[in-house]
Amino acid sequence: MIVGVAREIKQDEYRVALLPVGADELSRAGCRVLVETGAGLGSGITDDMYRENGAEIVASPAMLYAAADLVIKVKEPQECEWPLLRRGQVLFTYFHFAADERLTRQVLETGVTAVAYETLRGKRGDLPCLTPMSEVAGRMSIQEGAKYLERPQEGRGILLGGVPGVPPAHIAIFGGGVVGKNAARIAAGFQADVNILDINVDRLRYLEDIMPANVNTLFSDRHNIREQLQRADLVIGAVLIEGARAPRLVAREDLKLMKPGAVIIDVAIDQGGCFETSRPTTHSHPTYIVDGVVHYCVTNMPGAVGRTSTWALCNVTFPYLLQIARHGLHHAAAQDAGLANAVNMFNGQLTNQAVADTFGIPYGVYEPERAAARSPR
Repeated sequence: MIVGVAREIKQDEYRVALLPVGADELSRAGCRVLVETGAGLGSGITDDMYRENGAEIVASPAMLYAAADLVIKVKEPQECEWPLLRRGQVLFTYFHFAADERLTRQVLETGVTAVAYETLRGKRGDLPCLTPMSEVAGRMSIQEGAKYLERPQEGRGILLGGVPGVPPAHIAIFGGGVVGKNAARIAAGFQADVNILDINVDRLRYLEDIMPANVNTLFSDRHNIREQLQRADLVIGAVLIEGARAPRLVAREDLKLMKPGAVIIDVAIDQGGCFETSRPTTHSHPTYIVDGVVHYCVTNMPGAVGRTSTWALCNVTFPYLLQIARHGLHHAAAQDAGLANAVNMFNGQLTNQAVADTFGIPYGVYEPERAAARSPR
């Protein structure tokens, strides 16, 4: 199998989908590994480091996509990459289709087999390829929130931890999953006053047990959300529904409850965002203001810390990549239902029901055993 590693071209994206050690392992497994020139530079990995581990460097994305059976990336294919995709090719990356109907329909038309990191399920029913980036984004959300609460950034001029005689910032975190848990831990370390809201009472009990005394839990309902908006200096949107669009928890009119200069960090923006006023931004232009509230809605937060994020991501994606490369996608998916769950498109058919329902596109079931029977190893 020919495996291609694409260079990320999304603005301010510095991650790469394969480490040099991964190129070595794939080469040892009999694969030919192509790496687009400069693909690893944002993470401190040179072309020579890939060459030394058995990879070939190719000069352009057109050359890479034309030759590779399996293309691996970090972010969804950008518009200029859509014409390079072809039927029968496998693309393994983050897609977040439910947040972008045009992306969904255009990639579907190419006939490529889309294998999405964010819907790949682990043995325990978890989302192993989403977890490390959610950990990074959760921790970054507090780091970024602290910065944009500063007055020169048009925030309220609040120090998260306060000082003796002056109260700390109040932080509300909507969602108690991986992002919310990591955000709360970092915020607690700053000695802020933190509340986590979630609809899963068992999860709230768990968080109550493991969090320090300055972190409290609340059931997420309309009343509690509005109360937290009134109190909060910093609000973190951390709600995830696997494969589907994030629920809208905060309407435009609710911003009137918030303090001028308060900050929203919408980590759920990859899935459409959980605030009505959220719209995608970039690291170059990360914020905008609506009704006096600072909005930070960067769609690839972990991309800014490429050295950390690349290693964290590749640690979990590579075992699946190696299985696909060794056995072919369909044979690997036939043995791993969690990997089969990651196949969002196959043979021109949308196979993720949540995305199909979101956009009213016909849905088909991916059957890896049947596909494997028609596909050589």
